[in-house]
Amino acid sequence: MGKLNIKPLADRVLVKATKAEEKTASGIIIPDTAKEKPMSGEVLAVGKGRVSDDGKVSPLEVKVGDKVLYGKYSGTEVTFEGEEYLIMRESDIYAIL
Repeated sequence: MGKLNIKPLADRVLVKATKAEEKTASGIIIPDTAKEKPMSGEVLAVGKGRVSDDGKVSPLEVKVGDKVLYGKYSGTEVTFEGEEYLIMRESDIYAIL
């Protein structure tokens, strides 16, 4: 993938979603139309943090390399150099795995 030149702003996080399962545990192939949207991924980049009303910056809890769990419809999907990513606010992330 090389160096990724996307830098999220403020409390936003760039996530690469894990791939949807191609087949069930018993070996049945899942068609694209029936695949569940992934709800986990890896953090690739983070912003500097949330800026409060008084101008103080609170750093994010998540960091590059964290595996995270997020809401099914969280974030905004973006495509950069042929790869798909999600940009979301840290508050859309439910847990670090």
